[in-house]
Amino acid sequence: MRIVVKVGSNVLTRSDGHLDITRMSAIIDQIAWLKQQHHEVILVSSGAVACGRRELQVSHDLDTVEQRQLFSALGQVKLIGLYYDLFREHNMHVGQILTMKENFEPGEQFDNQRACMRVMLENDVIPVVNENDTVSVTELMFTDNDELSGLIAQMMHADMLILLSNIDGIYTGNPADPQSRLIPSVALGRDLSEYIQTTKSSAGRGGMVSKYTTAIRVQQSGIKVIIANGERENILADLITNKDNTPHTEFEV
Repeated sequence: MRIVVKVGSNVLTRSDGHLDITRMSAIIDQIAWLKQQHHEVILVSSGAVACGRRELQVSHDLDTVEQRQLFSALGQVKLIGLYYDLFREHNMHVGQILTMKENFEPGEQFDNQRACMRVMLENDVIPVVNENDTVSVTELMFTDNDELSGLIAQMMHADMLILLSNIDGIYTGNPADPQSRLIPSVALGRDLSEYIQTTKSSAGRGGMVSKYTTAIRVQQSGIKVIIANGERENILADLITNKDNTPHTEFEV
């Protein structure tokens, strides 16, 4: 099975804004387990901007675009270095894909990117994908990495897209409300817009709105989508081996 796993900034960063290395390591352990079960894995990872912001104290004001470019350029080096070291502990190879929205338009760039990722998978290299924030600004940006992961899943004809967040899935109300219930499955064509919270995380650009929008679009293309809690221990393994007893929201195909 070919699985795209998207890990958001709210999963990868602690409350103080620093990368959560322990959680990164745990997620990589689970991806290594997926590989041992003969699944192909593509990792879409946020965290570069958050990572870079903690590496450098800027002495003068920067506008939003300048901050994004500077901190992503700085943070991407640290982020991919951490992935390299952590995957190396499992004797696994990773390769970096920095992409832009225009690469998903039909044409030569689309074909080249897909061919690159195919040859990586064929040679047992795990693609680690992120937006190229140094050049993707304003209208050229993805909405967030939820959108990017959905496009990657469609480009690579994945069997499953797993969106890891810091909550278990989509609820019938505020997840903090004891009266709210987790929605375990979503049939094709079912509208859940009345339940979607518009709040975004402090670490990333996305939120449940973008996850829901991505999930609906990818589901319509025939790919199963799961929204689950990346902070849960062994969440990826449990979604494969013990899904019925693992909290999540699944968009069925």
